[in-house]
Amino acid sequence: MKVAVDVNGERVQKQDGSQNETLDLLSSTQSIIKMAVRKLGYSEEMYELLKEPLRILTVRIPVRMDDGSTKIFIGYRSQHNDAVGPTKGGIRFHPEVSEEEVKALSMWMSLKCGIVDLPYGGGKGGIICDPRSMSFLELERLSRGYVRAISQIVGPTKDIPAPDVYTNPQIMAWMMDEYSRIQEFDSPGFITGKPIVLGGSQGRESATAAGVTICIEEAAKRRGIPIKGSRIIIQGFGNAGSYLAKFMKDAGAKVIGISDAYGALYDPAGLDIDYLLDRRDSFGTVTNLFTNVITNQELLEKECEILVPAAISNQITGENANKIKADIIVEAANGPTTLEATHILTNRNVLLVPDVLASSGGVTVSYFEWVQNNQGFYWSEEEVAQRLRTKIVDSFERVFSTAQQYQVDMRLAAYMVGIRKMAEASHFRGWV
Repeated sequence: MKVAVDVNGERVQKQDGSQNETLDLLSSTQSIIKMAVRKLGYSEEMYELLKEPLRILTVRIPVRMDDGSTKIFIGYRSQHNDAVGPTKGGIRFHPEVSEEEVKALSMWMSLKCGIVDLPYGGGKGGIICDPRSMSFLELERLSRGYVRAISQIVGPTKDIPAPDVYTNPQIMAWMMDEYSRIQEFDSPGFITGKPIVLGGSQGRESATAAGVTICIEEAAKRRGIPIKGSRIIIQGFGNAGSYLAKFMKDAGAKVIGISDAYGALYDPAGLDIDYLLDRRDSFGTVTNLFTNVITNQELLEKECEILVPAAISNQITGENANKIKADIIVEAANGPTTLEATHILTNRNVLLVPDVLASSGGVTVSYFEWVQNNQGFYWSEEEVAQRLRTKIVDSFERVFSTAQQYQVDMRLAAYMVGIRKMAEASHFRGWV
């Protein structure tokens, strides 16, 4: 199946079967949650509480289009579990947004927040639309309409949105302004990922890649692999993949492969990352400028020390897991490795750092932004980077230690760490 990636490294188009993929994502997430709950010794009632969001709101948003017509858009906001604190998660604008997808992603956000020890549960939102075909003014009307539709269940102490697929700081600014108008006071803490001038945080744009970089460093330490001179392959060249390529190159690693929706570039001597970054378009596309292009699948199977799937889901499966020649896999994308492939790779002694840990840098710096908004005092980029490093290093150690203690793979260990906090909070509240 051919899939494109956007600037956040997410998919931007899907072919037939996408609904089944979304349902598979939800069911596989539920199956790992069930295993984690049982490993931790919690009751079946705890699983029943955590296997679905506490609430999901479906809204219809009328928007006046530039041609004078009115179009009705469908939107969602899912809040998985708020036992620990307000829910937190992005809003995506995409033609293939579905209720099942939003539910699954809100559950992943709960896990990420638990892994990084944030005072949040998981949330997620989305609107079924194609922002690429909409004007600037139409996007503004849609953004404001969505906030009006969900305003009763969101807020700085309820549910804090953020950017996701095809949304950006400008859209966050419109949403913050609309919420502030509704509440009749300035509410920068309502949403994160804002422009710096409106209370955004330093380091937010590159936060996901920065978190992946720290996880790579920690994994390499466990395997005794020096970053300098190591060979790294990055599937995906959107926001996360491009920043990561730059970070790895600056650290002295040899980036020997990158890819986008149209294929992959591979050079065992190392690619000229600065040149590729300069030539890529806003969707992370660059391979269409070259003739010596290989497939994404061929790239995944090239020999390297570190492999980073940073594009789309289900790229490493039971069919190709035995062909992977990396010592370490760090997942920057959502669900790039199936459960069957995870089992095969773990048995082959490949160190796999799961997405819910590796890609938690974004929500961590979003939390920092919310904290700065609440206290009205803003940090330097260096302070943000240091606090992020402390959070990710501590989280990696908790997951790695849990994997060793329970003799499980890193994915299940991450789910166990992620679940523990909200399970205990749910228990103390008397919910289960």
